[in-house]
Amino acid sequence: MKNAAMKVKKAVIPAAGLGTRFLPITKAVPKELLPLVDRAAIQYAVQEAAAAGIEQVIVVTSRGKEAIADYFDRHLELESILTVKGDSQRLLEVRRLSEMAQMTYIRQPEQLGLGHAVLCASRAVGEEPFAVILPDVIVLGEPGATSQLLEVFHRYGASVIAVEEVLASEIQNYGVIVPQPIAEGVYRVLGTVEKPAPEEAPSNLAILGRYIFTPEIFDALARVKPGAKGEIQLTDGMGLLLESQPMYAFRLHGVSYDVGNPLGLLKASIELALAREDMGPALREFLRRVVS
Repeated sequence: MKNAAMKVKKAVIPAAGLGTRFLPITKAVPKELLPLVDRAAIQYAVQEAAAAGIEQVIVVTSRGKEAIADYFDRHLELESILTVKGDSQRLLEVRRLSEMAQMTYIRQPEQLGLGHAVLCASRAVGEEPFAVILPDVIVLGEPGATSQLLEVFHRYGASVIAVEEVLASEIQNYGVIVPQPIAEGVYRVLGTVEKPAPEEAPSNLAILGRYIFTPEIFDALARVKPGAKGEIQLTDGMGLLLESQPMYAFRLHGVSYDVGNPLGLLKASIELALAREDMGPALREFLRRVVS
């Protein structure tokens, strides 16, 4: 139970993907910087980490994604212009980007899978538990998804993954757990199955893109044999980790969106905009006209 007493201070955000579902825009703009209203999608992942008490965010990037670091860095000229204009609200917003957490950037030299991207962060993480937050998934609700997982992690002292119930017709799009219920919304993970056919799925609980791992996951990932495409899959590493220590799953509270595809990004943007006082009423009226 040593891990349960340790504060989780670091989060890994894999952001090295090519974003092919958003082509041609992702030829020039990293998909993680595509906007949800007026904020980059990856900002929601960093905000979630900061709200959970994470102090250092390690972003795994790839060639051509230097703009992600620019987004979270100080922009003194812009701050000066906003100061002169007296636009204190936007000034606070842009300054807050560089203050949410200590940002570290590591480059994944090749596109070798999610497991490999996490493994690239092993030296920066060290021998301590850490969070993994996939920026393609945002979860709206309070408390944040990572905060929810940390409560379960400290309760059981073992790796925890987020899951949600999905329709049988969609199950083949997800990694699915073999669950053993142990408490309300909490399951002992007996195994995982990657993208099963609906009739072969062991449950309807799909892995959602939020994880708290013990550092032993790095040893497991280092032992994973690459698949046909040479990729190291995170679920394979989780399977090896299960051979030596328990793992739990928690059914998250909140509404999730896959913003790694255009429709999901659009849906999340609409929900976020509708919740805002400055644009919600006008957008709601527009949508009424469009769908009538």
